[in-house]
Amino acid sequence: MTSFAEIFADRPVLADGAMGTVLYARGVFINRCYDELNLSDPNLILSVHEEYLQAGAEIIETNTFGANRFRLTRHGLGEKVREINEAGIRLARQAVEHIKQKQAGEAHVAGSVGPLGVRLEPLGKTGLDEARAAFAEQITVLAHGGVDLLIIETMPALNEAREALEAAKAVAPELPVLVMVTVDDESACLDGTSAPQAAAWLTEWGASAVGVNCSTGPTTVLTAIEAMRSATTLPLAAMPNAGMPRAVEGRNIYLCSPEYMASFARKAITSGVQIVGGCCGTTPNHIRAMRSAIRALDAKARVETSEAATPTLTTETPPAPLAQRSRLGALIAEGKFVTLVEIVPPKGIDCSKEIEGAGLLARLGVHAINVPDSPRASARMSAQSLSIMIQQHTGIETILHYTCRDRNLLSIQSDLLGASSIGLHNILCLTGDPPKLGNYPDATAVFDVDSIGLVNIVRRLNHGLDIGSNSIGASTNLTIGVAANPGLPDIEHELRRFAWKVEAGAEYAITQPVFDLRLLEEFLERIKDHRIPVIAGIWPLTSLRNAEFMKNDLRVSMPEEIMLRMAQAESPEAARAEGIKIAQEMLEAVRPYVQGVQVSAPFGRYSAAAEVIASVLPPGKKETE
Repeated sequence: MTSFAEIFADRPVLADGAMGTVLYARGVFINRCYDELNLSDPNLILSVHEEYLQAGAEIIETNTFGANRFRLTRHGLGEKVREINEAGIRLARQAVEHIKQKQAGEAHVAGSVGPLGVRLEPLGKTGLDEARAAFAEQITVLAHGGVDLLIIETMPALNEAREALEAAKAVAPELPVLVMVTVDDESACLDGTSAPQAAAWLTEWGASAVGVNCSTGPTTVLTAIEAMRSATTLPLAAMPNAGMPRAVEGRNIYLCSPEYMASFARKAITSGVQIVGGCCGTTPNHIRAMRSAIRALDAKARVETSEAATPTLTTETPPAPLAQRSRLGALIAEGKFVTLVEIVPPKGIDCSKEIEGAGLLARLGVHAINVPDSPRASARMSAQSLSIMIQQHTGIETILHYTCRDRNLLSIQSDLLGASSIGLHNILCLTGDPPKLGNYPDATAVFDVDSIGLVNIVRRLNHGLDIGSNSIGASTNLTIGVAANPGLPDIEHELRRFAWKVEAGAEYAITQPVFDLRLLEEFLERIKDHRIPVIAGIWPLTSLRNAEFMKNDLRVSMPEEIMLRMAQAESPEAARAEGIKIAQEMLEAVRPYVQGVQVSAPFGRYSAAAEVIASVLPPGKKETE
């Protein structure tokens, strides 16, 4: 791979600014595919390139930031990857040739490669191999089209940056590659990776230069770059936004002046940055001011880039063995039959009934209480709050259900760290019901990750690392549970997801309520290659309507025989008794196949749950009090 020194030598280099900002200012609507303008309005793109060159830019980026298959497909342009990228190179080259005829000086064309705009595994559904293929497709066109270098930019996460870099090395090994990440106000990538860690890894993976672009403005970028400096010997690049946009009369306006960006350029170069430029909000006027600042600098006055220290990569802190993390973990590790009962948080602040029910079950010998997290997207007391109160008042251990519906990646990590710190050691990782199913259908769902991504996060915390691989000092030592539904119509999809959950780090599974033993047996047979302890869900039906809800709303397989038995009950009391009998029969039927049962307590009927589970409780503790 060609080095940057071979092209630019050891001197400051000025790149261009934003393409989208200038296009927006010229009346192009924000919902347009800006990359497609290479085809539909080439003269507009050409004029922007020429303005930046006239302002003094030595590197102009092709208008291909979003010209990958994933982003183009959103605009119905997925089959025009080659055409759009080739046009982008052609226009940038044409602009360089025009300027060379008018003024002395060289300029280089950089192929712009932005993020795919999708979340990658383990936190998303797009595979790393799919990401690399998409990057390779775009980069192949850019390389064959004759760019001088590649700029992989605005990367929010290191796994995506790596896939883009590996694709570049594979299809265009001769081209120098600058990789830039975007950071938050604390100088961390959006996946939590620190700036020095990002620089160290990108260096190790083979980048030609590293840096920071976009972000929240010059100050943030400068802070991150200064942190990177000790972690790499590669050239550094800094291309910030012109501050954060402000809404002014219906338009987003960036308020950093050209003079402020010129000041940033001086400080960045003095700090050892070799390549400076601009991102969102910067215009040819900003670049012109930065050019003047660079020219005014005395090269001898610049502080030389310090000798880079050997990158210090964080090390993990492995969790304790499963048997030592919680009582539940010990039971599972020892192969004992586990008994759980589910207690749903109240809709208000009074949880005395729930604590009383947990106390009853604890005295009867139930091993742990499951606490759902706002099931059916209903507004209820925090599951975490109820879990800790149950443990404090009754001594019985809890399993905290934790959903992705309401939390972003920051909140998820904060909650899990907090749960571990206050003594909640068992987590059931769930995607969560969408708000449209609940009593607030207009509420906004988050879903930064699904249950598979959540398992990955918990596993990393268990190894003493946040999602950016930064040390958190110690393992959270959480037991990792997941859900399974043997009765889903699309069982192939469920099996694939179950395998991914196990691969991500799941240590036990709790099923949806089982009413059809045949389906459970088939499910267990098909997961034998990635088997973990399975705890079967048992639900004492309360009425025919309850059975219909389970079948139609929760998509639980419900044999017609059970529907008929519930329909034949002559009174509500008889229906509840029949439901308990059916649940007792199912418990005995599944017992040889699983490592435990979770019995639900519909409508807070804890004595009914105790009656169902009585056959597997310790001798002398089967009375329901």
